[in-house]
Amino acid sequence: MKSILLIGLGRFGKNVAIKLHELNHEVMAIDRREERVEEVLPYVTSAQIGDSMNEAFLRSLGIGNYDVCIVAIGNDFQSSLETTSLLKELGAKMVVSRAARDVQAKFLLRNGADEIVYPEKQLANWTAIRYSSDHIFDYIELDNDYAIFEIDVPASWIGKTVGEINIRQRYSINIMAVKRNGSMEMTITPDTRFVSADALLVLGKNRDIQKCFHI
Repeated sequence: MKSILLIGLGRFGKNVAIKLHELNHEVMAIDRREERVEEVLPYVTSAQIGDSMNEAFLRSLGIGNYDVCIVAIGNDFQSSLETTSLLKELGAKMVVSRAARDVQAKFLLRNGADEIVYPEKQLANWTAIRYSSDHIFDYIELDNDYAIFEIDVPASWIGKTVGEINIRQRYSINIMAVKRNGSMEMTITPDTRFVSADALLVLGKNRDIQKCFHI
């Protein structure tokens, strides 16, 4: 369990709070708007109404005591930038800031952010890839080159084994798991045989996966 400071409780921030609650983390939530703070009260350990650009207010929270500080401010980049900088100045161990564009990310990283998240961009990429193909079930982008795909086993592979397909040697793709009857089988050997309705969890370069599975 981690101690997390969450600043900004719009749609994105609220959903982060809900997920952190499901994961049983301790969360202090902050926003300038009272109604937003009230909405997340069922999902956080504590919450305060306050201005994250106010140094005295942030200092009163004991910034150095949190494992992670998440700046989820979406519609006011100046506020996000100043908050990120103040958090680092006040001894934050880890600052994760939200950005909408690469230029924002550059400024945030220069001013104290340790990591950047792009909610809109990441969701847009996922939507485009997920729904542009009939046989992709899920997609996780790891960086600009690598990704994890949950994808249908090609019809030509049914009845064959992992060793016979030799996907790692031919395409530099790793099979992480086989999804069968709703369960993930993580122990994959060269003798694992594909059957109808199997799905694969594969890791590799985007271009290799696209070539292998004709995406």
